[in-house]
Amino acid sequence: MDDLEFRRRLLADPNDNSQEMLAAKNASPANRQLADELLQLDAKLDQLLKVDVPDDLADRILFHQSGQPENNRSKIRFHLAIAASIAFVFGLFLGQFHQQWLPGSAQGADVIAQIALEHIYNEAPFVDHVDESVSLQQVNAKLTPFGAELTELGAHVYYVNHCGFGGKNALHMVMAGQGGKVTVFVVPEKSPAVSAFNDNQLQGVVMPLQETSLIVVGSKGQDVMPIAKRLKTDLQQKI
Repeated sequence: MDDLEFRRRLLADPNDNSQEMLAAKNASPANRQLADELLQLDAKLDQLLKVDVPDDLADRILFHQSGQPENNRSKIRFHLAIAASIAFVFGLFLGQFHQQWLPGSAQGADVIAQIALEHIYNEAPFVDHVDESVSLQQVNAKLTPFGAELTELGAHVYYVNHCGFGGKNALHMVMAGQGGKVTVFVVPEKSPAVSAFNDNQLQGVVMPLQETSLIVVGSKGQDVMPIAKRLKTDLQQKI
C-alpha cells in the first residue's frame, strides 16, 4: 500500500483495523503519528456532537408556534419536519458507528472484553517487540484526554499510546507484570461492573473507574487482578 492509498483509507475510516491497515500504520513513525492524530480528532468530533437537548424544548417550540400566524406556523412545521428527518438519519448513522460499543447494556462488559482481545491480537506484531522505557511523565501525557493521571508507574512500561477502541479513543499501555507482560487499556466510558474474561490464550479484567474503564489483560493463567487493583488505586481522576 503506497502513502496516498494509506492516507485516503485512514481519512475515510480512522478506526480501520484491517491487517493491511495495521501493517501500514506500523510501517513508519510518521504513519503511526498520523493514525493517532486522526483517532484523537475523531474522538473530539464525537464529543462535540453529544449535545444535550433541554427537556422543555418541545413545549417551548409549541408555545412559540401557537402565537404565530398560520402561514408562519406552516413554515415552522415544515422546518421541524426537515430537522426531524435529518436528526433521524444522523441518529441511524451514529447508531451504526457505535454499534460495537454498548457499555451501559447488559452485554457491555462482554463487548469491551471482545474489543480488547481483538485489539491485542491485531497489535501484537508491532507492540510485542517494542521497549520504549516509558516514563511516568509520558504516560500521564497520554492520560490527559481522559482526565486522569498516575501517581506512580509501579512497573516497567514498554509502550504507551492512543488507539482506536470500538469507535472510541483509548489509552493502550504495555507494562511488566509478575508473570510476564500485561496490556492495559483506559477507555472513556464506564463499564457496568467488574468482570473477568478469557479465551484460549489471554485472560483479563474490566474494572469501572469514576469516569472511565480500566482493562488489564495478561496471558492465560496470569493473575491480573492485583495489577488492576493497584492501577485503580494509583489512577487519579481529575474530572
